[in-house]
Amino acid sequence: MSTETADVGREDFLNTTPRRILAGVVGGFVGSLLMGGMMTMMRPGTLNVAIPAMYGVEGPSAVAGWAFHGWHGVVLGALYVLGVDNVPGLRERARTLGGAVAGGVGYGVVTTLLPVLVMPLWLSTVGFANAPSFPNLAFPGTVMSAVMHAVYAVPVALAYYAVGRGTGEAE
Repeated sequence: MSTETADVGREDFLNTTPRRILAGVVGGFVGSLLMGGMMTMMRPGTLNVAIPAMYGVEGPSAVAGWAFHGWHGVVLGALYVLGVDNVPGLRERARTLGGAVAGGVGYGVVTTLLPVLVMPLWLSTVGFANAPSFPNLAFPGTVMSAVMHAVYAVPVALAYYAVGRGTGEAE
């Protein structure tokens, strides 16, 4: 019996499986690369200055920005899986292609709350001189952020969907 077969239907942690968590992690990393590419073109200061500043890195650092942004993507990808597998009705929807895409866009909108609500407070707390005001709502900036976060989250949702399909879990 292969490991893949042994994992089908096995729910080890908070109603999910290691394969689904791994799918969220991989999808989150891929999504963070796509979103990071968009940020590099449209908002390089956020990626190279603000994100590193959240962790105490002063001055521009593309390496730190990419590393921390990738870490955020991985963590949020795993959290997507935990959310989908534990909120009634979401698991079934996320296991259809249309539901996965819609869920990814929806999760992108939800993760847009992080730069709106969390980043201003975090950057102020660490003493970043250019911390945005709270809440960080601006037009068209917040709309651009929502689009970028959707670009991040759709690969997360598609990875979850693909794992479900590959194990016979998808509907």
